[in-house]
This record gives sequence, structure tokens and C-alpha cells, in this order.
Amino acid sequence: MDFLLTMVVPLTIGMVAVYGLSQKIDVYGALIHGAGEGLQILVRILPALVGLVTAVHMLRASGAIEMAAQCLSPLLERLGLPAELLPLMLVRPISGSAALGVGSEIIGTYGPDSYLGRVAAVMLGSTETTFYTIAVYFGAVGISKTRYAVPAALAADLTGFLMAAWAVRFFFGS
Repeated sequence: MDFLLTMVVPLTIGMVAVYGLSQKIDVYGALIHGAGEGLQILVRILPALVGLVTAVHMLRASGAIEMAAQCLSPLLERLGLPAELLPLMLVRPISGSAALGVGSEIIGTYGPDSYLGRVAAVMLGSTETTFYTIAVYFGAVGISKTRYAVPAALAADLTGFLMAAWAVRFFFGS
């Protein structure tokens, strides 16, 4: 069974190549063309990604995220969100890797079966790296004005944060 699972990707690629050849398609030419388009997309989105990663590291290193967390904690505690999760909620829409780091710190500090550890895990699984996703997908197709996409995505993230805390409290208690 393990052998079959390790062969899924190579077999799929092989079947696509055989199908393409049976349809008299230049499979190698199509591969090269697709790779060239992928590099063009990479060139278009790379500046946004570099700027985003730099901004996240600057915010974390400066302590601005922790300061914002202190300012927002009274408001979010009224909504049922623990103050300890604020750094995760502030970083998650910006950077997935930074959010995983913060989530790992929370789980390491409070434990994976604690209320905070469970909420952090659900938040990581139910929200998106909004700005990264918008930079990549909008940049890939050349959209520069995001208009309502950012506020709608951030509202979805906030909903995901609130529902993560609610779901963990509902299923596991606080």
C-alpha cells in the first residue's frame, strides 16, 4: 500500500504525458511553455512578496505587534477572545510562517490540549494569510486595485477567529 501511495504523483504525471502524446500534443513544448509563464508570474509577484515578508519581520522585531495586542485586548476579551491569542490574530492575515511561529509558541507555552492551544490550532486552520494570498493571486493576474477584497477577507478572518474560540468552547469547554 505504501508503494502505491508513493507512486501516485509519478503515475499521474505519466498518465497525463501518455494522454497528451495520444492526442498528438507536444507534451515537452507545453511543459516548457507553462514553466515560462510560471516564471513571468513569479517576476510580477516577487516584489509584493519581498515587501510583505520584510514588513512582517520589521513589525515582529520592533515589538509593534505586542504593543497593538495590548491596546486591543480589552475589546477582544469582550468578544470572548483571550488576550494571549492577539499576536496570532494580528500576524495571521499577514504571514503564514510568522503565524505558525506564534501558534507554536502558544501551543508550547500552554500545551496542545489547553483551551488556548486548541483555539490557536483552530485559528491557524480556519483563517487565511489574507495579504499574502491577495498579493499572489491578484499580482498573478495583474490586478492592482483590490477595492472590496481586502475588507471582505479581513472580515472573514475576524469571523474565523471568533468562531474558532466559540467552536473550541462549545466542543471542549473553556
